[in-house]
Amino acid sequence: MARSEKRSLGASLALHAGLGGAALIAVFPVLWVFLTSLKPAGRETSSAFFDHPSFAAYGELLSKTKFLTWFGNTVLIAGFTTVLGVFLAATTGYAVSRFRFPGMRPLMWTLLVTQMFPVAILIVPIYQLLGKFHLLNQPLGLILTYMTISVPFCAWTMKGYFDTISSEIDEAGRIDGLNPFGTFWRLILPLARPGLAVTAFYSFITAWGEVAYASQFMTGLDKMTLAGGLQTFVNQYTQNWSMMSTASVLIAIPAAVVFVLVQRHLVAGQTAGSIK
Repeated sequence: MARSEKRSLGASLALHAGLGGAALIAVFPVLWVFLTSLKPAGRETSSAFFDHPSFAAYGELLSKTKFLTWFGNTVLIAGFTTVLGVFLAATTGYAVSRFRFPGMRPLMWTLLVTQMFPVAILIVPIYQLLGKFHLLNQPLGLILTYMTISVPFCAWTMKGYFDTISSEIDEAGRIDGLNPFGTFWRLILPLARPGLAVTAFYSFITAWGEVAYASQFMTGLDKMTLAGGLQTFVNQYTQNWSMMSTASVLIAIPAAVVFVLVQRHLVAGQTAGSIK
């Protein structure tokens, strides 16, 4: 058995110093935003790390702005986008992975091509479609818009993951008397949890942090999502960096919580392959 080479002390120190520096660079912007949220009004642009820190801005944000309303709107939209997006992506991916039907290849190519168009090109036709069906300034309109972003990519992701699951499981389900949907629901989906976690996380982040569509399709303080609400703090008329940084910290918390909850499945979903 070949002996593994032992890393020298100097190389080990250099490696850890490099990793520590990279971690510091990644964490510093987040830390700076958090420290800015603790600074008193009028001192947000101060270069001092700690300048009379206080949580007063958090109380002001929650009590004197529409932040909680924006938060509720975003949770509603992101929640439905995630659930519906995962369901459509999983069923589409499974159908394309297991069945052969006319138009299958054009369908997958269509899903792929839709990812090539930037937001700047799609925003006008989507706006016109939503206006035609009276879905502008409605949560359903934004949910459908976000699904046009997440479902095509996630369908390809799920198709690739289902390909790694042996088709013998489907045959065993049919022998036991299950129909195709029963096989998919009771046998395949439990094995596809890592892939579903990747799909759910992508769908959630797409809806949670998207700005362009949210700011154009939702107007009025009571209809805005968090992305649109943030723009009321810093724009051409006002620059309230204290509220902006405070809201940014609170917005990041749910995304971090979701990531922690699905992290184990995310790693499994990204590394799944031949062992299936």
